[in-house]
Amino acid sequence: MGLEKLKPAEGSTKSRKRIGRGEGSGHGGTSTRGHKGQKSRSGYSKKIGFEGGQMPLQRRVPKFGFKNPFRVEYHGINLDTLQKLADEKKVNAITPEVLVENGLANKNDLVKILGRGELKAKLDVTAHKFSKTALSAIEAAGGTATSL
Repeated sequence: MGLEKLKPAEGSTKSRKRIGRGEGSGHGGTSTRGHKGQKSRSGYSKKIGFEGGQMPLQRRVPKFGFKNPFRVEYHGINLDTLQKLADEKKVNAITPEVLVENGLANKNDLVKILGRGELKAKLDVTAHKFSKTALSAIEAAGGTATSL
C-alpha cells in the first residue's frame, strides 16, 4: 500500500462550507454574503411574510366569513361503534371514561352519540349529547341514555 492510496475513514470528514477561514478556502472576505446591505450584517432576520415593502399576501387577500368563538364541538360516536364495543369488550355501561380507555375519544372531548348503524345490545349509555335517532335506538334496545 502506497501513501497515494491513503484516504480518510468513511464518515470522518464533513462536506460543509467552512465560511470565513481565509481567502485560500474560497469562502473568505465577505464569507459568501455579498457586499454591504442588510443581509450581509450579523443578526439579520426578516419578518415572516415580509415581501420587501410590497403589501404582503396575508394582507392582500380578502377576509370573509365568521368564526364563532363560542362554538361547542362534540366528538361523534355512532351506534355501530358502541355495538362493536359491546360485542368485543363485553361492556354493558358506556361512559366517556370507557370510550377514552378504548381509544374512541380523547380525555377532554365532549361526546355525542349519533344514530348510524343498529344497536342490539342493552346498554346504559352516558354522554354529553344524543341525536334523536340514537336516543330512540338505545331505548328501543332496552337500554338507558343519560346526558351529562
